Amino acid sequence: MIKIENLKKSYGKVEAVNGVSLEIKKGEMFGLVGPDGAGKTTTIRVLCGLLDFDEGSVSLFDSDIRKKRKEIQNQIGYLSQKFSLYGDLTVDENIEFFAEIHNVKNYKERSDELLEFTRLINFRDRLTDNLSGGMKQKLALACSLIHRPKILFLDEPTTGVDPVSRRDFWKILSDLLKDGLTVLITTPYLDEAERCRRVALMNKGKIMVCDTPQNIKEGIGKKVLEITGEETRAAYRLLKNEYENETQIFGDRLNIIIENNEENVENILNKLKRNNVRFTETRVITPTLENAFIHLINSSNKIAEARN
Repeated sequence: MIKIENLKKSYGKVEAVNGVSLEIKKGEMFGLVGPDGAGKTTTIRVLCGLLDFDEGSVSLFDSDIRKKRKEIQNQIGYLSQKFSLYGDLTVDENIEFFAEIHNVKNYKERSDELLEFTRLINFRDRLTDNLSGGMKQKLALACSLIHRPKILFLDEPTTGVDPVSRRDFWKILSDLLKDGLTVLITTPYLDEAERCRRVALMNKGKIMVCDTPQNIKEGIGKKVLEITGEETRAAYRLLKNEYENETQIFGDRLNIIIENNEENVENILNKLKRNNVRFTETRVITPTLENAFIHLINSSNKIAEARN
């Protein structure tokens, strides 16, 4: 459905996207993951035909985006990072507006179906400005689906949305996949990325790795030592220099990315004991996608520093 080869896009001297190549299959939920400034939004805007690019090739439905931009745009839906509906229109009026933009006739049944699907049926007469953040995002999703697109592009759709609304939003996306829709979603949330069939981890305009979440986690060849206790900050200060950038603190938990061997664990725990840093529980666990992402970023940064 989507094929990108050696995509490059710069803003002046800043390389926003640098040599990205991807293939996304029909009916796939694909996640593009990375920090702010990684190049995710630029990539998605290029795919939607909203932004030209410097080098490479981009095709959707086996058609070149530069040659058949309008035809492609008629078959895709796009939910941008910034909420872009009209606050002084009602829910129904916004859907009607987008239906007319896409030349959708007799959209009433489709509109009712989408409002029921997104649980907005009881709010159809409410002004959009008076909706909650989560409801606004669901309305934006409904508007992007009114013309029955074959590919849906979602640019960080749950940023700033409460946890309950985030869960509802992902339930809706899961149901959409059952109908064969192809979804490309960008997100800074690694727990959300775990829901995708495949993910591409992006940093500084480049794809570091592209695979299933499970394969990425296993592929780094590491384990995580999790230490729990009331003195995690003291443990962090003690260990952060030796395990630079591979140590993360989460409240009363400390995660250290380590080589998978008992000697490593024993050395760390003995160091804590020698320095009278108390802990209540330890366990060796499989890395999360977040652990893997941080490890890969650190590794790429070290390689870049060595080259310089």
